[in-house]
Amino acid sequence: KKKDTKKDGKKAAGEKSEESLGATADSSLTTLTDLQNESVSEETQAIPEAPGKEPGVEEPPIQPVPPIHEEPVLAQVIIKSYEGGQVDEFYEGEGFICFEGGDTYKGLFSEGRMNGEGTYTWADGVKYEGTFTKNVLMHNGRYTWKDGSVYEGSIQDGLRHGYGVFRSGTRPISYTGYWCNGKRHGKGMIYYDQECTSWYSGEWVNNVREGWGLRRYRSGNTYEGQWKKNLRHGHGKMKWLTAGQEYRGQWECGIQHGSGIHTWFLKRMLMSQYSLRNEYIGDFVKGERHGHGTFIYADGAMYSGEWAHNKKHGKGFLTFKNGHVLQEEFVNDHPVECPACQGAAVKAEKLRAIGTRRHSGPSEQLYKTSFTHTIINALGKISILGSDIDLDISLLLHLFPRDDGEREVEQVEVAVLRHISKLRKAYCFYSTLGSGPSPDGTYALTRLQFWRFLKDCEFHLSITLAEMDRLNLVLKIFLGNKPLEEIHCPHEVLLFRTFVSYLVHLAFYIYHKKYKHEVPHLQKCFLEMMCRNVLPSACHVQGILYSGEEFTSFAISYIDKCWEIYRDFCRPCPRPPFECTMKLRQFLWMLDDFKLLSEQLTASRVLGIFVKVGASLPGIHGVNLELEMVFLDFFEALLECALVYVTEDMIPKKEAQDNQKRSSLEIKKFSK
Repeated sequence: KKKDTKKDGKKAAGEKSEESLGATADSSLTTLTDLQNESVSEETQAIPEAPGKEPGVEEPPIQPVPPIHEEPVLAQVIIKSYEGGQVDEFYEGEGFICFEGGDTYKGLFSEGRMNGEGTYTWADGVKYEGTFTKNVLMHNGRYTWKDGSVYEGSIQDGLRHGYGVFRSGTRPISYTGYWCNGKRHGKGMIYYDQECTSWYSGEWVNNVREGWGLRRYRSGNTYEGQWKKNLRHGHGKMKWLTAGQEYRGQWECGIQHGSGIHTWFLKRMLMSQYSLRNEYIGDFVKGERHGHGTFIYADGAMYSGEWAHNKKHGKGFLTFKNGHVLQEEFVNDHPVECPACQGAAVKAEKLRAIGTRRHSGPSEQLYKTSFTHTIINALGKISILGSDIDLDISLLLHLFPRDDGEREVEQVEVAVLRHISKLRKAYCFYSTLGSGPSPDGTYALTRLQFWRFLKDCEFHLSITLAEMDRLNLVLKIFLGNKPLEEIHCPHEVLLFRTFVSYLVHLAFYIYHKKYKHEVPHLQKCFLEMMCRNVLPSACHVQGILYSGEEFTSFAISYIDKCWEIYRDFCRPCPRPPFECTMKLRQFLWMLDDFKLLSEQLTASRVLGIFVKVGASLPGIHGVNLELEMVFLDFFEALLECALVYVTEDMIPKKEAQDNQKRSSLEIKKFSK
């Protein structure tokens, strides 16, 4: 009996140690051939514009695979000696056994078999510490190889199965995740270097990356998407950090293939809100732009048509920044017929890059069309404000005699040019409030931020924010744009040229009576606005919403829900354009409906909050509840009410209630 107990029923644990992980920084725990194939396409650089110059691979070259250790098999062996307890000639309790050949076991026995906690050491130095069930390695255990490699986690039939952690003894490589029959299978995370800068977190199938996963390379570049046989395959997004590029779309065998969007982020001008990027949207074949696609250049020009091997080839439409469209046929990236002159003074010996720019990885040369851009002002003459400011004051010019129009435009442009740096600074400052980091450092002003600018500059003392929104709507209608369905939407984006044009209109609206007998009228109104409102107060943020970075981040996370509530309580305005707005009275009704009025948050306290947030001005006869609230007023008033309504003793009570609910749910779940 003693001789047979020893190893009968033992399952083979023929599994390889993950030392093979150390073969390369991107080893897949497969064969050397697989590793070599993977290294070629593991971190392909951005698609080169100029053919014939393939980018280099950023990861280190593949290294020879070291010898692979296998977990020894618990085979039929003969017992050489035994020390320990026995019951009826069966090994029982604690004991130590030596086998012929040098293997040893020290641990618990039951009915003559290894059963319970124990340590088995093979003659070559491999050791297993963990649980045995009837001579089989089961449940939880720890494998230690002679080279220092360690696995600790779930074991089934001698194989790694379930959740476990492997650490290589010779390479700074580790894997934490799920296993199945000795192979990485399921979700898991692997680190390829000691600094933890190169890693993969995602799904595995039989030791290879397959399914959805996130890969970070040592360079900082990342890929998130679908994998197949250790290669990018399916839909995914790759970011080349050092090259400033990004691709989102279809992949096949590690290469861009199918439909996708490739973006080149360029260095933008200082204090410009315009996103400087070249972007291609269309078909890819084996890593090249091939088929139909649209290339949007950084300056606003666009080509839409056929492509072949990264070049414009076939019929296409070239739209210039000034709106002129050229329909042309291209061959090998050159137009078949290049007109001497287009409406926007296009000079094109051949189409080259909007800005020739070489990145640290690939040789990127974007084909440029040489444009001479001129901005025409409201009178059809060249504007002095530059290419990014299209000052539109046509609506105001209709209020002046025709002979005075030219001088009004020239003088107000001079006034704007005089303060353009201050306006850019204010625009950039407010466009970053409450905004997360931008991938290319550009920000666009939203209406919510614009409201904050207007209130900081005390424009609301002369005209309500709701009336300012309606003034903007009139301007939009005049310019031929469709009226917005929600003209008070906090998410609407205002470009810098819209911001400046709107301020000129606003200055006239507020100060035109003061200068009605003076010329140039628009210039004097604008300079008055700059001196009284903008220069003294801009960039000095008031109000609770942007009072602190942490508080702002927390508050902004609720903005969509609060916007939904705001719209639910809005009612149609009795005056044109009859849009829905909220009055102070309706805000009070809302608090009453939600049963938020209390001993702390009384109606009179809410009236004080209206004055504090600027929704109402302090007056002798109290607060006018018929005044309208834009969403900024509503949101800041709601935040102020929360600070009054929620007392210190309510917080621990609420936490206790939440914990009690959570415990009851867990008990119900456990009882099921």
